[in-house]
Amino acid sequence: MGMPLRSGNVRRPNGTMRLVITTFIGVVFGFFLGVSFPTLSLTKMSLPSSLFPSIDLTYIEDRYSGLSTQALLNIWSTLKGSGGSLSQLYKHNHTKIWVPTNPRGTERLTPGIIASESDLYLRRLWGQPSEDLTIKPRYLVTFTVGFEQKNNIDAAVKKFSENFTILLFHYDGRTSEWEEFEWSERAIHVSVRKQTKWWYAKRFLHPDIVAPYDYIFIWDEDLGVEHFDVEEYIKLVRKHGLDISQPGLEPDRGLTWQMTMKRDDSEVHKDTDERPGWCTDPQLPPCAAFVEIMAPVFSRNAWRCVWHMIQNDLVHGWGLDFALRKCVEPAHEKIGVVDTQWIVHQTVPSLGNQGQAESGKAPWEGVRERCRTEWGIFENRMAAAEVAYFVAKGIDPPNSTAG
Repeated sequence: MGMPLRSGNVRRPNGTMRLVITTFIGVVFGFFLGVSFPTLSLTKMSLPSSLFPSIDLTYIEDRYSGLSTQALLNIWSTLKGSGGSLSQLYKHNHTKIWVPTNPRGTERLTPGIIASESDLYLRRLWGQPSEDLTIKPRYLVTFTVGFEQKNNIDAAVKKFSENFTILLFHYDGRTSEWEEFEWSERAIHVSVRKQTKWWYAKRFLHPDIVAPYDYIFIWDEDLGVEHFDVEEYIKLVRKHGLDISQPGLEPDRGLTWQMTMKRDDSEVHKDTDERPGWCTDPQLPPCAAFVEIMAPVFSRNAWRCVWHMIQNDLVHGWGLDFALRKCVEPAHEKIGVVDTQWIVHQTVPSLGNQGQAESGKAPWEGVRERCRTEWGIFENRMAAAEVAYFVAKGIDPPNSTAG
């Protein structure tokens, strides 16, 4: 009976020794393994969910792929330390958030984290975000351009100070060639071939993107600006309470409407006498509440309305000038032409040449035909939408619609 007891007493220390040796070897192996693979993927590690609750490790690795695993763990430790214990940080994980007054699709977010507006300010890739901008431009000017009009655009852009964000829409795909101009580096360039400024405006000038800007200039490329001072222009727009405006046009060049012709006896005018029979009401377009679409300037609030009125498939904007009055009230007071700051419409048919010859017609003829077609479609849509609205309200529709 004694021998088995002694034998058991001898084996027990040997088992303990093996356990110690195995543990030591495991620690050493783990150490060298960690040294050999400093950027071991977090997403390949089988970590208990309680260690990193509600954290998408794949996102972390993708976002910070240049950092080592240890650096990531240090970042997490810092974040954890700044907010208290993990249990405190995530104690509301299972509390449902639903804010119906949030923008559509963001109801599950707390209002304090929602950034519903943006801007076109250029930012650095380094440093503190709060120190990125030495100046925040208050105004935006866009030109829809082809490189053949480079000299004209160069002269125009130089009229706009650092208080402006400069945005060029390139319809000919030639963007790098503009680098010969010093100001091109601070401009934003968007290039899509054979598109119009209203196509660009609908897709890149959403009101929530241009919200920081007091005024938005959406201009053609063929405008002479020798007699134009933008700072004086803005002063007059503010002084006369214009939400939608344009500079007066030099009388002898490219003039279609009497309303947009500059006058020599006023700072601003808001109405005119048109050709007999052209105006059904002296306070309606084209005798009042009217500017053309070649060089319009919109206040922030007016643009929010106008952007929504631009039709997604109607790219030329014809008919829009007659409907701008829908977006301000009273339109005959809020829409006008600035006479003392005037421009020259050079009527360069460059965009028209971006069309395609069909059925024996020159490219520009097809473009002009499309413009007229779109005008009719737009007027019909506006009329139908107004009729539908009034009928739904149980009101007899008025006779006047978009015109």
